[in-house]
Amino acid sequence: MSRYIVKRILYIIFVAFIITIILFFLYKSIPGGDMARVMAYVDQTLKQTNPDLYIIQMKQAELDLGIGQPVILQYFMWLKETLSGNFGYTLAGHVLVIDYVKAPMLNTIKLNLLVMFFVFIITFPLGIKTAVKKYSTFDNGVQIFTIVGMSLPSFFIALISILIFSAWLRILPSSGSNSGIIVRETMTAFERLLDNLKYMILPVFVLTVSSLAGITRYVRGTMIDILQQDYIRTARAKGLREKVVIYSHAFRNAMIPVVTIMTGWVLGIFGGSTITETIFAWKGMGKTLYDALMQGPDYSVILAMNLFYTMLGLVGNLLLDMLYTVVDPRVKLG
Repeated sequence: MSRYIVKRILYIIFVAFIITIILFFLYKSIPGGDMARVMAYVDQTLKQTNPDLYIIQMKQAELDLGIGQPVILQYFMWLKETLSGNFGYTLAGHVLVIDYVKAPMLNTIKLNLLVMFFVFIITFPLGIKTAVKKYSTFDNGVQIFTIVGMSLPSFFIALISILIFSAWLRILPSSGSNSGIIVRETMTAFERLLDNLKYMILPVFVLTVSSLAGITRYVRGTMIDILQQDYIRTARAKGLREKVVIYSHAFRNAMIPVVTIMTGWVLGIFGGSTITETIFAWKGMGKTLYDALMQGPDYSVILAMNLFYTMLGLVGNLLLDMLYTVVDPRVKLG
């Protein structure tokens, strides 16, 4: 196992290196990208208050970033800074990118952890029950629901949710992350927690509903295949209780293909929540990436975000392989 993990880490480093080359040279091919990056390193208020100092800092920024040097040298200068945790400055506000994305990253993690919790506790029992009660009225009803759920895009579910819960019933806020600094100053810590949760309900609801259909159908299909295997018939013939047959024998073996799709889904929701975060003005990673694309664009933030999603995918696939051995000890990684 340890040998395999070392090999995979080396593989991750190699792939990440190749992707950094692709991202950097894509950035270099964009007209005006260099100037936007130079401007991000300089406080733009100096342009009005102290023009001479502004020109000096612009020239110094060009030297620091290697502008005018061979492209390969610029790449290694950028890579060195990136590995040290310096992703540059934002174009708007002249803030370090690493500081700028901390709060959005935390918001996205909190949001998606809740989504994962609700998806897991709903899809697994629902998928198992529909497989056991195959072609029953309950199963047919769930299949209709899942087909409708797969047909509706997440933005449509989000807009309908805002219409019902915010516009008509007026019980939930339609956007934002909290009630604002002024209002929250008078709140206790518990009240702030409730305030945060209130603003999370609709985004979590939309992301959960958007994910239920496909995963439920996948769990159902996998369980149906497993329940038809000979060893399940043998377990039943031995007189084992049905719950033992389903959960100890069938579901455990069904988890291997399910883990594959679930891991892909977990990685996908960090990128796929961009639409939902934008609609609800939830200041997460997706909304931050959208703002960076629309305002500027802010190439330093975009590069940092793409690197984050790259590492998320590479590390996620390593965790997927390790999770296989947890689900089924017979799986050997070599």
